[in-house]
Amino acid sequence: MLQHVMVTLDGSELAEQALKYAERILPEGGRITLLSVVDVPDIQVYTLYDMPLLVKEMDYDQFVTKVETGMKEYLDGLVKNLQRRGLRAETKIIAGDPAQVIVEQAAKLNVDTIVMSTHGRSGLSRWLFGSVTQKVLNAMPCPVLVVPGTVQEESDEKASEPTTDSASQPA
Repeated sequence: MLQHVMVTLDGSELAEQALKYAERILPEGGRITLLSVVDVPDIQVYTLYDMPLLVKEMDYDQFVTKVETGMKEYLDGLVKNLQRRGLRAETKIIAGDPAQVIVEQAAKLNVDTIVMSTHGRSGLSRWLFGSVTQKVLNAMPCPVLVVPGTVQEESDEKASEPTTDSASQPA
């Protein structure tokens, strides 16, 4: 039985759908860690023409602090809701490479599973830098529940009912 789940959140509606799945699979009293990773680009950012654009370190630090502050407020609100539902909830906000941070934190916290959405890069950006979800799937020894971008919100009653595929039933 699952006792500790980590959910990756970026403030998007899709990521919050992943949180709803995590709530469904945890028993009352279960532990949930809400992880937000501030994707920190290198100080020196390159354009498509290999010409460096230097980002002032002061602006960079201010940017990270501002994002972390906003994310803390957001996650704290989610924690209150989770605690009202009988779950033990905690937050972690870490700056770094998203896939690397997710894998490291999951191992450090010894989570039973990770719940995350397929969100973020697409097209050329995904080809150049890779999918965070794919990197996590390749690196994790524990189960990873991936909520696709096409998921539609369901009522709690409907989501808990078993479904059958009519095409697979005998005529």
